[in-house]
Amino acid sequence: MAEAAPEGMKRCSRCKRVQPFEAFASNRAMRDGFQAYCRECQADHYKRQQEAKGRTVREKIPVPSGHKRCPQCGEIKSHAEWERNKTSSDGWASYCRECRAQRNRASYFKRHYGITEAERDQMIAAQRGVCVICQEAPAEHVDHDHQTGKVRGVLCFGCNAGIGQLKDRPDVLRRAAAYVEGNLWNPTFEAQGVCRQPS
Repeated sequence: MAEAAPEGMKRCSRCKRVQPFEAFASNRAMRDGFQAYCRECQADHYKRQQEAKGRTVREKIPVPSGHKRCPQCGEIKSHAEWERNKTSSDGWASYCRECRAQRNRASYFKRHYGITEAERDQMIAAQRGVCVICQEAPAEHVDHDHQTGKVRGVLCFGCNAGIGQLKDRPDVLRRAAAYVEGNLWNPTFEAQGVCRQPS
């Protein structure tokens, strides 16, 4: 019969090593409140069980204190490169700042325009990287019909803001084009503040 473990210690029933309680995960069903296997043996036991079912288990990588591993990029980064998250078990966001920003960007395009970043990039490539209106400035802003939600193209900031200021109205845009071309229209004023546009 194995001798009793010292206070604050426990013998793993698999590897038989006597280790401090911190080496064991908690288990309320057990008399001492800890699992029978140490964390290391439990992880190995779980891995073997999953492999027997034909599943693969991600290898656990040791992470130094003050750091966390990002599941997207796979890099171990210091907590300075993570955002706080009170709801998570460790108090940090699931993804590093860089990957989180990338994921937010991707979900933004899907939520707002119904397209992926890759589809946006394909549109920009088809436009040869320039705005479809001025054909000079870089295409950076997705433009869409505010009534139907349909994406029309990718514009530069100036052109996107311009058609937005003109409220996406083709009649106003045509008058603006005529005005710029020098075809001025002269409204007939019928009363103060009231004018009749020429046909």
